Amino acid sequence: MARPLKVAVQMDPIETIAIDGDSTFALMLEAQKRGHALWHYEVRHMSLREGKTAVDGVRTERLTALARPVTVQRVRGAHHQFGGPPAILDLATMDVVLMRQDPPFDMAYITATHMLEHIHPATLVVNDPASVRDAPEKLLVTHFPELMPPTLITWDLEAIRSFRAEHRDIIVKPLFGNGGAGVFRIRQDDENLASLLEMHFARSREPLMIQRYEPAVRRGDKRVILIDGEPLGAINRVPAEGEARSNMHVGGRAEAVELSPRDREICARIGPLLRERGLLFVGIDVIGDWLTEINVTSPTGIQEIVRFGGADLAAAIWDKIEAKRG
Repeated sequence: MARPLKVAVQMDPIETIAIDGDSTFALMLEAQKRGHALWHYEVRHMSLREGKTAVDGVRTERLTALARPVTVQRVRGAHHQFGGPPAILDLATMDVVLMRQDPPFDMAYITATHMLEHIHPATLVVNDPASVRDAPEKLLVTHFPELMPPTLITWDLEAIRSFRAEHRDIIVKPLFGNGGAGVFRIRQDDENLASLLEMHFARSREPLMIQRYEPAVRRGDKRVILIDGEPLGAINRVPAEGEARSNMHVGGRAEAVELSPRDREICARIGPLLRERGLLFVGIDVIGDWLTEINVTSPTGIQEIVRFGGADLAAAIWDKIEAKRG
């Protein structure tokens, strides 16, 4: 049996999570079952203090968070209990930090990865913070062009118009969004493209991702979970009637699914890179034969996979973490 670990969970407010679908909650339940001690904090309560030295010249308490010990249970309305008031926690004293806050992948998110680098890998951060920073979900996928549908990332309005003229039916996505927010399907005769582009670029300096619309999405957008580069489970997410997005945040329906030979081919192609970069818990999105995203920030789906008879991925993740901690 693995030794008990001290685990800090960096996440959004625990009060707000949906306990029947939240992957972080499943990971916390499994950690607790194994005897690991849990602390909870939000990114906004992190502090990096430089220049502080102990008498012997060794720097201490560089990265801290205002955190609370926490226990969890699968009871709606009473799913967590804090073990005391918030207190300063030296994150370097933790065995593991789970970096599980949701995107958007903005400068605040990027700054948090820089701060966590001060303790990793002596404290194991899952996923590796530098690799998360270097692998935004909609950009990492572009290193595997042979696996992707036709895709354009640009600020250039004329390039976007030309892409639509070529492919006729397109999906427009914010490059650093999540949960299907701000995703639009624009057909060849849709007169809203110009307005959509004006609205986006009036409030953002970030480029857009444009992809060819894949009709296979009507049969589902498959979420495949890879743990340390190996595919261990999948769930199909079927869009609601009249909806182009399959995300469960916006009404997508989960259903059981098996990995196809093409899914396994995609996983075999990307798995070694994920393992090499310390991306232990990853969720990829596959529509038909095409890889559309590689999600490394705060992947979801492990509870749905178990619910439909799949493997206990929370247990598999902790097996890997415990093996890395020794």
